[in-house]
Amino acid sequence: MTDSANVLVIGGGHNGLVCASFLAKAGCRVTLLEVGEKAGGLAATNEFAPGFRASCAHLLYLLDDEIARALSLESHGLAMAKTGLDSIALDNKGGHITLSAQQVEGPGISDSDRDAYREYRRMMSKFAGMIGAMHRQVPPRISNRRRDLFTLGKMALRARMMGRKDLREFLRIAAINIYDVLEEFFDNPQIKGALGLDAVLGSFSGPRSNNTVFTALHRMSGNNAGAPGAVSVPAGGMGAVSDAMAAAAIAAGVQIRFGARVSRIRSDGLKVLGVELEGGEQIDVQTIVSNADPRTTMLELLGARYLEADCARRFNNFRARGYTAKLHLALAGLPDFKGLDESQLGQRLLIAPDPDYVDRAFNPCKYGEYSPRPVMEITLPSVHDRTLAPKGRHVLSAIVQYAPYDLAGGWDKARDPFLETVMDTLAEYAPDIRDKTLASELLTPVDLEQRFGVSGGHWHHGELSLDQFLMLRPVPKAAQYRMPVTGLYLCGAGCHPGGGVMGSAGRNAAEAVLAGKGEKRA
Repeated sequence: MTDSANVLVIGGGHNGLVCASFLAKAGCRVTLLEVGEKAGGLAATNEFAPGFRASCAHLLYLLDDEIARALSLESHGLAMAKTGLDSIALDNKGGHITLSAQQVEGPGISDSDRDAYREYRRMMSKFAGMIGAMHRQVPPRISNRRRDLFTLGKMALRARMMGRKDLREFLRIAAINIYDVLEEFFDNPQIKGALGLDAVLGSFSGPRSNNTVFTALHRMSGNNAGAPGAVSVPAGGMGAVSDAMAAAAIAAGVQIRFGARVSRIRSDGLKVLGVELEGGEQIDVQTIVSNADPRTTMLELLGARYLEADCARRFNNFRARGYTAKLHLALAGLPDFKGLDESQLGQRLLIAPDPDYVDRAFNPCKYGEYSPRPVMEITLPSVHDRTLAPKGRHVLSAIVQYAPYDLAGGWDKARDPFLETVMDTLAEYAPDIRDKTLASELLTPVDLEQRFGVSGGHWHHGELSLDQFLMLRPVPKAAQYRMPVTGLYLCGAGCHPGGGVMGSAGRNAAEAVLAGKGEKRA
């Protein structure tokens, strides 16, 4: 594999598959190495108890429609079991409220809050659309290069086209905390709790933390079908998305090798020479694209000795410690959530009664402790997709915060107590949850790191914040997918535009690789 047309992709997560597909479509000979026995990584659907299947990433809301069409994912088997899920903010007495793309309804919702919700959705959708437009481009550097100046100019024009009033508001709130913005808009605490949770899921932040308006916008910024932030459940679980992407990659000519663990990236200090697999096999190649997270790629697979000291320091300081756990329950039947009928159980259920509750859940993780009263995003995907559980049985899948990677005392002794805490919290809303539970799986950030090779167990390969965004993600001077070592690229969620199953980082990385090959030919 020494021909310059050859490309090696490390990792079969969704971005790696997308990158490999676009490179193969452009005429490259692509080999993808995946350590597991199936593609998908955190988005793969796996059996966690006999007959019960779930995936860590459990909802689809960012997949770029343009990428889905270009790879013909529908023809490769991707279908939705349910689209346009509502969010239901649970109340432990049964007074739940329902938030959809157009309106909010429930007991105690005033007309002023209904009007405020429509305005909030309008404003945030508009701001998120500007961020979403950046997903489809290689981020610019602050330089005098014509291409970068042109990209910066387009960004400025999009901002100016929002109109003077909205632009001023965007500049006012984009970097502040979601708590203050929600206080300006709403009176109802459940609305504020639910929308506050959207701003902190997967991150080391509470609703009073600066930058959480930006993370809320990121969640709504996908170029997906439906309303901004529209949530879908893929048939077959999230792994069906990766399976369709793997099929598209193979159809494009990509060779996928499963069970192939890369132990190191070989380099002479200036350029990559190839990789060495666990077991000693060496593959020579001039272009390598890594779907692993930035710290794993640069500091472990490549090695800090091949980087300048300042560059190594920046990668070492890249914030990528996880604070989110994942819970899977195998259920004998549908749980009885107080105040919910069976038709509502297939929606997105949130435990975040008010923004102060969310903030109190966040506080302990600052000191290396898990939340005694965690917040959760809960789904029962088997309501829509009966292939995920045996007949008459069901799966509960929940994102649980906060569970710090660096837990004081470690997770070995704390796992069972934390699981009991999570079950106690669920039982406040679904009193029969323990009686219905046949088996459980709780994955802490340490488990995510060990099982999926994600440094720090961070869902998004690194915190999504303004100092780790666009031309600063993952670090300055390495933010256009091309790394400081010639021939090495990144394509994962640690690059722009960040986490979420969207595929944009993979496609943009492919464009960067092809541009680099064009420069070499010139």
